[in-house]
Order: sequence, then C-alpha cells, then structure tokens
Amino acid sequence: MAITYYKRLRMEVDLDGSNLSQPLPGPFFWAPWDETLLIQHAEIKYLSFREEIDAAVFPCLGDRQGCLRLMREIRRKPGFLPGATWLIACPEGYVGTIQGVVDYGPIGSIQNVGVLPAYRGLGLGRALVSRALWGFHQAGLRRTYLEVTAENRSAVQLYRALGFRKAKTLYKAVGG
Repeated sequence: MAITYYKRLRMEVDLDGSNLSQPLPGPFFWAPWDETLLIQHAEIKYLSFREEIDAAVFPCLGDRQGCLRLMREIRRKPGFLPGATWLIACPEGYVGTIQGVVDYGPIGSIQNVGVLPAYRGLGLGRALVSRALWGFHQAGLRRTYLEVTAENRSAVQLYRALGFRKAKTLYKAVGG
C-alpha cells in the first residue's frame, strides 16, 4: 500500500482586535449557528472541498456523508463555539461555512473554512475567518490557530494576510 505525505502548516494569530469581523460584500448576509443548520454546514463543507486537495488529505471532505459525520463530531466537541461558527448566505442559498472550537490552552481552533467554488474571490473566505476570530475574541480568547495544507496556496496567502504566522510544519500520512 502506497502512502502519500501531505505537508500541513499550523498557523496562529494573536487576537488583538485588529483582525476582527469585517462586513460582507454585496447581497451576502450572516447566518449564525443554529442546530437546525447542521446539515447545511455539512453540505457547504462537502461542496466546497470535494474537488480540492483537502479531500485527498481528509477523505471525509470528499464524501457527503463524511462531511455530515464530521460536522456532527465538531458540534459534539466540548469546546464547540457557536459564536465562531457561521454560514454565509445570499438569495441563492448558503455559500460559505466555518466552525470554531475552544481547544486546550485555551486557544481558538478554526476547524474548516469552505466557500463554494462559484463564490470564491469575493472576499467571503476572509469574511468567514474574520467573523470566527471575532467570535473567539468575544469568548475571551487571545490566540487562535488553524491547520492548512501547504499546497493550498490561496488559503495560505489569505491566512497570512489576516495575520496568521506559521507555528509548526506537520505531515499527514494518507494511505492509498
């Protein structure tokens, strides 16, 4: 069995107030966490990641039921933070998702940032991350981290632009 190793970056940012929530462009609006939206979070996660490198790194992201299981697991985590968990909507429906968890430290942990391919390049990813950072700040946290696949250059650039800096390099082994 062949094993592929994917380089992942753990990136961290201090929550000093300068990187907090920004307004959404155009016809988009925020949908705060609600239990009844769990399936929508999972669906947007699936549609956002199914054809991306992260679906190879984490096969559940390339599977509709896998995304639903993942979303349920995130929701059940003791540190699940509704204030850092959002959907972006527009008249056509939901187009972006992010989830946040308070991890040991305490430190904020961004679980997933997903924007439907047709809506990328509009600033929605930036808005999602900023909104989650605002939620962590509101919860009294002073630091947040996320992990990103190094090959996902646009995501790495976005996180750097928001003040995230590489804290550690990790390698994820995936059997094939």
